[in-house]
Amino acid sequence: MFTGIVETVADVVAVHPEPPGSRLVLAAPVIAAETTVGESIAVNGCCLTIVRRDVDRLEFQAGPETLARTNLGELQPGGQVNLERALRLSDRLGGHLLTGHIDGVGTVDQRLDEGAWSTIWFRVSSSLTRQMAAKGSVAIDGASLTLVAVEERRFSVQLIPHTLAVTTLGRRRAGDRVNIETDLLAKYVERQLAAARNDQ
Repeated sequence: MFTGIVETVADVVAVHPEPPGSRLVLAAPVIAAETTVGESIAVNGCCLTIVRRDVDRLEFQAGPETLARTNLGELQPGGQVNLERALRLSDRLGGHLLTGHIDGVGTVDQRLDEGAWSTIWFRVSSSLTRQMAAKGSVAIDGASLTLVAVEERRFSVQLIPHTLAVTTLGRRRAGDRVNIETDLLAKYVERQLAAARNDQ
């Protein structure tokens, strides 16, 4: 489990094909030395397992399903990703509960900058917006955010200067693809409602 509070932005050092998947090599000096092989890390919100580490680098293997269903398959050397270590039961829960299982990929539809603040609209499928509500929570590339407005096929969030500075979201532009994880409780509510309709 994760909270969506991004700990650090890591540089993509290399992407090595390991058919049918890939190996991602990330420079993460802020957290690498404190991690262990086998530990789970949210990489742009996607839960991956550390398969190798040294004092400032982490390596992960991503399978074909992960590469196809997230933006991790588009990573190139020189890019950046958001990282968060898994939640400890004694940690403060600053964001909201996340599983690290990406529900879909969205696209930056519109970015409105007002001074050092930004409102960003993301276009997604209606299957995702059904699990969203204004003032509810959503994770974008692993960052826990509050929904401002929700339409049938898009939603918006407002980003404070701090979030823009310490995550990859500050560099996102129209057309960029992002990983989306909807609220865990909303998934269960939708599932129960669907089951109730089917029982009638």
